[in-house]
Amino acid sequence: MEHLLTLFFATFSAAFMATVPPGLLNMNAAKISVEKGKTNGIIFSLGVSTMIIIQAYISVMISKFLFKNPEIIDLLLKIALIVFAFFAVYFFVKAKKKKRNRPKIVKVSKKNSFFKGILLAALNLLTIPYYSGLNAMWNASGWIKFQFRDIATFILAAGCGTFTVLYLYTVYFTKLETKNNRFSKNSNYILSALMMLLLVITLIRIFYT
Repeated sequence: MEHLLTLFFATFSAAFMATVPPGLLNMNAAKISVEKGKTNGIIFSLGVSTMIIIQAYISVMISKFLFKNPEIIDLLLKIALIVFAFFAVYFFVKAKKKKRNRPKIVKVSKKNSFFKGILLAALNLLTIPYYSGLNAMWNASGWIKFQFRDIATFILAAGCGTFTVLYLYTVYFTKLETKNNRFSKNSNYILSALMMLLLVITLIRIFYT
């Protein structure tokens, strides 16, 4: 039981720290909260966390093979390049259109926010290598075994750590009422810049590691 608490705390902390820096998921959680309300931001965060749990489970299943098959990581990173490049252009074009045209008020259902969270989290292909490496380290430390309760603890902690950060982003930005308009206007430029940063980081990881 003690090792499960250690496993949960370590994985929760790793997920929390990985989600804290401004990125695609937390900035979208804040953006949705500003534009469509706190409830939709939380629903989006739940969608993201659900996908993180699924990705963490997949990571556990393949972690034993990553060290023997490094080409898997290389393939994921190359796919990530395409994804980040696409979103960098997408958010930049969207920001330009939003600046020229008066934004329309669109009613977005909570269901749509949930599935948007799932979709964006699924497109973050670096999650699986991250949690696979994490699982391998915990396994080497003796904190996790390939048993049901260990796996359940690992994936639950990953989901909870991610949701905690996204919830804080949601609450933080909804409280900034005087800055909501500026954030909403510039958020797509910020997201585009973040995608370019991730693109550069991924290129460095491919060619210099």
